[in-house]
Amino acid sequence: MARPTFYITTPIYYPSDRLHIGHAYTTVAADAMARFKRMMGYDVWFLTGSDEHGQKIERAARARGLSPKAYVDEIVAGFKELWARLDISYNDFIRTTEARHTQVVAAIFTRLYEQGDIYKATYEGWYCTPCETFWAEARLAHGNCPDCGRPVELVREESYFFRLARYADRLLEHIARHPDFIQPEARRNEVVSFIKMGLEDLCVSRTTFDWGIQVPFDPRHVVYVWIDALTNYISALGYGTPNDELFRKFWPADIHLVGKDIIRFHCIIWPILLMALDIELPKRVVGHGWLLLESGKMSKSKGNVVDPLVLVGKYGVDAIRYYLLRELPPGADGYYSEENLVAKINTDLANDLGNLLSRLTAMITRYQDGTVEAAGPHEGLDEELIDLAVGTPGEMAALMDAFDLPGALGAIWRLVNRANKYIEETAPWALARDGRRNRLATVLYNLAEAYRFVTVMLTPFMPALPPRVWEQLGLLDRPDLTTWGALQWGRLPPGTRIKRGAPLFPRIEAVK
Repeated sequence: MARPTFYITTPIYYPSDRLHIGHAYTTVAADAMARFKRMMGYDVWFLTGSDEHGQKIERAARARGLSPKAYVDEIVAGFKELWARLDISYNDFIRTTEARHTQVVAAIFTRLYEQGDIYKATYEGWYCTPCETFWAEARLAHGNCPDCGRPVELVREESYFFRLARYADRLLEHIARHPDFIQPEARRNEVVSFIKMGLEDLCVSRTTFDWGIQVPFDPRHVVYVWIDALTNYISALGYGTPNDELFRKFWPADIHLVGKDIIRFHCIIWPILLMALDIELPKRVVGHGWLLLESGKMSKSKGNVVDPLVLVGKYGVDAIRYYLLRELPPGADGYYSEENLVAKINTDLANDLGNLLSRLTAMITRYQDGTVEAAGPHEGLDEELIDLAVGTPGEMAALMDAFDLPGALGAIWRLVNRANKYIEETAPWALARDGRRNRLATVLYNLAEAYRFVTVMLTPFMPALPPRVWEQLGLLDRPDLTTWGALQWGRLPPGTRIKRGAPLFPRIEAVK
């Protein structure tokens, strides 16, 4: 029987400079979902990549005395280094300069032109180079780009246009019939409102720069950003080529994960392009909020970006992944500060999670000579812990399916906190002192089994953590006990040997 499939994508990132912690959030969140679905038995395809064409790249490369390709090669290498350091388990990395992409874009552009969805005209409008977006004068904000606030240029040139407005009613009907298509609800309302204001036909070619995919039937023009960039989601699967097995297997995408600043492109331009091509629309577009600083949105021009590579070097990959995934509420903005990061590491990871393992292994080592003993009859406190442990995987899975990653981590942490409270309630040290060995064995078994549950559930979020835990719990050579399917209470074998180790997350005294 074939496994169910799951296709998740990040945006393809623009290589104008190094990526910041906001980009890292998007990719880590997509990775956690991909890892979770793999644990659940899905055949997963996880795509990320780089959007390498455009006037901004051409100008930046010229300023450094490089060709555009040499310029982007250097920066894309940095992208891949960052994803490696963050344990990103992508299946494919698509570059829009690759032949497998450019050929698909050229073919799509030609098809849209031949069927009358693209036409040539002269365009005059206000253009924001950093956002690579044209704006009608009525939509400018005090004469500047309404998205980034930077100056715009008045541009007049011959261009090809895509008949976006032709499909507006059809798209509104699709959104109404598929309420989960755009999430969260606030993003859906924003998109619907924008469509109802009236869509303008979309400029899809430029003649004022060369760094792009040539229009096949009019080589003076290069394909302008959105047909080029958005097509990556299907070109990476081999759409329109003889090798389209991945497309037939994985499309439509289950989740396009994007920042809220590009939600309109993914929920208006992209689905309309797909409609014009008679391709099924993606199942969900999830628009997450921004990770803000006290000074506001991170911006290269402001010089206030936070480098995730520096943070990983300082605090470790699992700590950074945990912080990112716990801190950004679903659909809303979150706030980053290094002080908050350190507090989260100390409270959640060092105190709650790390100290629980340290106390558990210390007590089994001291009171049972390092061996997990069989549990005896359960009491009321035991049942409370066991019921919570057994119920948490289902709760976590439901929250993951709703793309509520902080909620899923919160569910796991309720079990962590309950286990810590269980230690205080049962007082194993007093049971040992009073010679109640059977009761002590039950309490310590329950704690070890609860910690096994916690660690399995944390695997998608913190993939470097489980091997360190399994070594201490004596399960490093028992992969059959560390899978999602092994989340059945009582499978931890009595006789398992504990091996105490270093603290999982040493406390950090101060931000340096």
